[in-house]
Amino acid sequence: MTSLDRLLGIMKTLRDPENGCPWDRQQTFASIAPYTLEETYEVIDAINRADFDDLRGELGDLLFQVVFYAQMAQEEGRFNFDDICNAISDKLERRHPHIFAGAQVSDSAEVLVNWEKIKSDERASKAQHSALDDIPQALPALMRAHKIQKRCSSVGFDWTTLGPVLDKVHEEIDEVMHEAQQAVIDQDKLEEEIGDLLFATVNLSRHLGSKAETALQKANTKFERRFRQVEQIIAEQGMEMQQATLEQMEAAWQVVKSQE
Repeated sequence: MTSLDRLLGIMKTLRDPENGCPWDRQQTFASIAPYTLEETYEVIDAINRADFDDLRGELGDLLFQVVFYAQMAQEEGRFNFDDICNAISDKLERRHPHIFAGAQVSDSAEVLVNWEKIKSDERASKAQHSALDDIPQALPALMRAHKIQKRCSSVGFDWTTLGPVLDKVHEEIDEVMHEAQQAVIDQDKLEEEIGDLLFATVNLSRHLGSKAETALQKANTKFERRFRQVEQIIAEQGMEMQQATLEQMEAAWQVVKSQE
């Protein structure tokens, strides 16, 4: 028995109508979906920490999610694990004609051009004629903005220089401040302008070769690390954070920054 056969067998046993686990038996595609997202982020966290022992376990948890979906689909007569494997194998071969079908490419940039052309053909075969079709609604907002902009760029709807991209960011900042300074603030309009600013910032990040989602994750990590050190400094001064003034906390923040 292979390790995969063992895992598939365990999943089948857990879902057994008579002798399976009550919790596993009652799950549905919708109820499992949030766990899939959680496991995905735990994989990414292990990678970011370069903890490969942890990564091995987290990848197992993520694989279990796929196996779970496959078992439920098989019970409903929709598809099974082999169908999943065959589907991704077919897609990989179809999207790598330079490896599996004798097509010629000169570099990775040409590979990406061909990749987008093949994906466009796939969308057309599914009657998805917009360049924006099949971008998941459930993606994190920054990631989805990046994908939307990248798709638009693939059909030529994009600035070719950095100047207009940066100008748009400044324009959106001005529009946010215009709404924020009204005598009576329209919260819906203000939120719309903030969204436009975030979208423009994602576009700037993309044009500079970065992914906004990744950049913000790193910024979160950096801020958290610094804030925890500020808390430690304030504690060493014999105070709780709630007792410290903003000036004292800012002074501690500058100490932390200067030590990095």
